[in-house]
Amino acid sequence: MERLTTIHIDKESHKFSAAHFTIFSATERERLHGHNFSVSARLVAPVDDNGLTGDYAVYKQHIKKVCDALDEYTIIPAQSPYLSIDEEGDYFRVHHHRDVLLLLKKDTLLLPLRNITVEELSHYLLEKLVEDREFLQQQDIREIEVMVSSGPGQTGSSIWQR
Repeated sequence: MERLTTIHIDKESHKFSAAHFTIFSATERERLHGHNFSVSARLVAPVDDNGLTGDYAVYKQHIKKVCDALDEYTIIPAQSPYLSIDEEGDYFRVHHHRDVLLLLKKDTLLLPLRNITVEELSHYLLEKLVEDREFLQQQDIREIEVMVSSGPGQTGSSIWQR
């Protein structure tokens, strides 16, 4: 009989520092500021005959890779209905209401998100983790939940199920 188990991975190295602002409406947004975001994951998979679900090191490498890709950038939601973004040489010119932010392209990531929130970031990181369908099948992962925290007591999560 197959037995499923849940593995929780919450490592100090699974984090990224990023600048962002949250958009509240067509006229209101936060000021540009930064967070040390932490990322953890919950994976559901069968237990094998040796009492293991898989190689923890492989799970941790996948999570660290998606965190590292966001580390030390200003992250901007490219799909926000309240922003317009133009390119100007080495810069992005980001317009919101009456504000214009001029950001260096090399320091900025335009993410395919509507806003930069823990809800949106958890979904984005989850999508990055489940892109490798071969990995999911090899590890026989049935479910993944990704949690993103912007500080103590502020966490959003997203779930994928096979």
